[in-house]
Amino acid sequence: MQKILKIIKLLEKDYPINFYSGKNPFNVLISTILSQRTRDENTLNASNKLFSKFPTAKKIANADISKIKKLIKESGFYNVKAKRIKEVSRILLEKYNGKVPNELDKLLKLPGVGRKTANCVLVYGFNIPAIPADTHVHRISNRIGIVKTKTPEQTEYELMKKVPKKYWVNINELFVKQGQTICNPIKPKCNKCSIRKLCDFSKKLPKNI
Repeated sequence: MQKILKIIKLLEKDYPINFYSGKNPFNVLISTILSQRTRDENTLNASNKLFSKFPTAKKIANADISKIKKLIKESGFYNVKAKRIKEVSRILLEKYNGKVPNELDKLLKLPGVGRKTANCVLVYGFNIPAIPADTHVHRISNRIGIVKTKTPEQTEYELMKKVPKKYWVNINELFVKQGQTICNPIKPKCNKCSIRKLCDFSKKLPKNI
C-alpha cells in the first residue's frame, strides 16, 4: 500500500486533481459511451455537437436517429452508438424520469454500459468513489507492478483492494494523464517520469535510458 500511496502523491503533483465540478451525469454517461473505441478529441467533438442540439435524455430519445448519427459521426461506429444512446435515453425517461441513476447495478443494466462506463459516471458525474479501469489504468498498474492482471476488470478489483477508498476517484484521472503524456503503450518516456524509481518496468531498463 505504501508504494501506491507514494505514486498517487507524486502524480498529484504532476497532474493536480480538479476534474470534479458537478458535471452533468447524463453528459458523462453519453460521452463515455461515445468514447468507446475512439480518441479523446473525437469524443469531445462528437459530444459537443450532440449536446448542442439534444442536451437532455428526452430530446435524444425523441430525436430522429439519422440526425444523431450525423452529429456523432466523428466518434466512429456511429450507427451502433446512435441506436445505443437513443435506447439509453428512452430507458432513462421511462424508468428514472430522465435522470441517471447513481447506483452501479442500475447503470450496468443500461445498453452498452460496462463497468468502466458505469464507474466513470459514478466518479465524474456524482463524485462517488469508484475505479474506472480503462486501458491506461490497466496498462500502467501492471507496468508499475502494483497488480499482475490480464483484464481491466481484474485490475479494477485488485486496485479496490490495495488503494484506500478516498483515493479511488483520483486513480483514473491520474493514470490516464500519465498514460497520455509519459507512460505511452510503446516507447514510454521513462527518463521524464516522476515515479520511475517506483516502477518495476523502469528498473529493468539500462540506467542511461
